[in-house]
Amino acid sequence: MPIVTIQVTREGSGPGRSSVTAEEKASLIAGVSKLLLDVLHKPLDSTFVVIEEVELENWGWGGLPVPAFRKQRASG
Repeated sequence: MPIVTIQVTREGSGPGRSSVTAEEKASLIAGVSKLLLDVLHKPLDSTFVVIEEVELENWGWGGLPVPAFRKQRASG
């Protein structure tokens, strides 16, 4: 029984969005489940997919909170 956890930032996938849409989540679940079926021959009904949305302020990159890292990167 595979359990797959997908973490995405709570930034949305486009302008004006604050999270990943239900349709996008359904696509992720279907795609990951199909991949496990194709590669590991795991039946769809035994695969669990968990999507966790991470608030922007709860992750970092390059030793900085992401907003600070992006600001630094944008300034050169």
